[in-house]
Amino acid sequence: MPMSKYILALDQGTTSSRALLIDRAGAIRAVAQQEITQHFPQPGWVEHDPEEIWRTQRDTLAQVMRQSNCTATEVAAIGIANQRETTIVWERANGAPLYNAIVWQDRRSAPLCESLREQGLETLFTDRTGLLLDPYFSGTKIRWILDHIPNGQQRAGAGELCFGTVDSWLIWRLTQGRRHVTDSSNASRTLLFNLRTGAWDDELLGHLRIPRAMLPDVVDSSGEAARSDRDIAIAGIAGDQQAALFGQRCIKPGMVKNTYGTGCFMLMHTGDEIVCSRQRLLSTAAWSRSGHREFALEGSVFIAGAVVQWLRDGLGLIRQASDVEALAASVPDNGGVYVVPAFTGLGAPHWDPHAKGMITGLTRGTSAAHIARATLEGIAYQNADLVSAMEKDSGIAVRELRVDGGAARNNLLMQFQADILRIPVVRPRVWESTALGAAYHAGLAVGFWRDAAQIDAQWLKDRVFEPEMSADRRGALLSGWRQAVTQATAKSN
Repeated sequence: MPMSKYILALDQGTTSSRALLIDRAGAIRAVAQQEITQHFPQPGWVEHDPEEIWRTQRDTLAQVMRQSNCTATEVAAIGIANQRETTIVWERANGAPLYNAIVWQDRRSAPLCESLREQGLETLFTDRTGLLLDPYFSGTKIRWILDHIPNGQQRAGAGELCFGTVDSWLIWRLTQGRRHVTDSSNASRTLLFNLRTGAWDDELLGHLRIPRAMLPDVVDSSGEAARSDRDIAIAGIAGDQQAALFGQRCIKPGMVKNTYGTGCFMLMHTGDEIVCSRQRLLSTAAWSRSGHREFALEGSVFIAGAVVQWLRDGLGLIRQASDVEALAASVPDNGGVYVVPAFTGLGAPHWDPHAKGMITGLTRGTSAAHIARATLEGIAYQNADLVSAMEKDSGIAVRELRVDGGAARNNLLMQFQADILRIPVVRPRVWESTALGAAYHAGLAVGFWRDAAQIDAQWLKDRVFEPEMSADRRGALLSGWRQAVTQATAKSN
């Protein structure tokens, strides 16, 4: 492909849609971004407008092409990374959404999850999918939508409706409805996909009464899945966290990355093995190529960067998110304050959808700076819980943590993370791990990059944060954190 200069990466996230042009050296040549509106119709409910998701992604695609004077013939392929679990149902005939997208953070289907648990079905779902019965995942969201639109069940059974995660929705629109597909990394987040067989599971579909007719075909993460309306190969598809795992080049068993975004998402590559968690982590598909599937262990922190937004918008302690580091650094320690940011429950390894956010240890001497510092530390403590659980499940001692995402720019947070984990925290030179992962999948599929070794050589370190904290200090801090979590979860019972 002598004329091809770039891979076009579409990175559709929880708070924004982005498009990036990436060259053969793995450098970002152009970026365009638009925020998307967050809708909170009831406490615990989070929605997006599917048309706004598409419109902002379409417009950023056009903007990045225009600002680079790039033509379609100069783009070798499109790679898509997307917010996972977010659930869209639309009309097969005309592509019209039938309800707002129910976002991964949404907790409205907690009663359905509890009902399935009471029926003794959680072991079945976990054994087949690697997931827990939690409102986080797509399956119970689909069920809720079908129950709340006119004739939803009947129309879905008749093949009139399509379900998709955001990747499926974008590909449907990019191909003008010609292709209804997803990849295994996204399919494995639905509660409907059998990890061992690599296919939709009819028994699980039956328990949720979801007609198979509304599901997308499952294709490789790296491989030509479709062609856009501009005749560009769509050759990379991955849920954003699996894309970041690939972009961080965590491609050997035991390698771990953590993305600090709205939430935190930590994945350990487990190779060809599906590791069954005893610590309430998730087993998930990492990616697939030429029919060969690889797997990962995952722990999710629901609220990370979002808690800094709360300091800004809810409490007014900072004017912009980047101000939190200086405020937190203005005090030498947390002053005994702990922040448990359980605004939408607690994720792994606690999995308590009813836990409430909490600040403990307040005194007359507590300042805004102590709360800011404790807020950042609360992000790091949650990740320490995940690393500990992963080591127990895998039997592998984590040697380093590769990090990306917006909050990874916060040096105070990254140093504290290294201290509380007692391992190096490694930040890459190129921050866009999610977009790079999607681009690498697409580029490898069409020969834009020769092989994995070529892209391995492009991954470079920006900074390594080495642990400095004493063991006694670390132990005392972790003890205080565990007490705070116990209080937050006790309130939910």
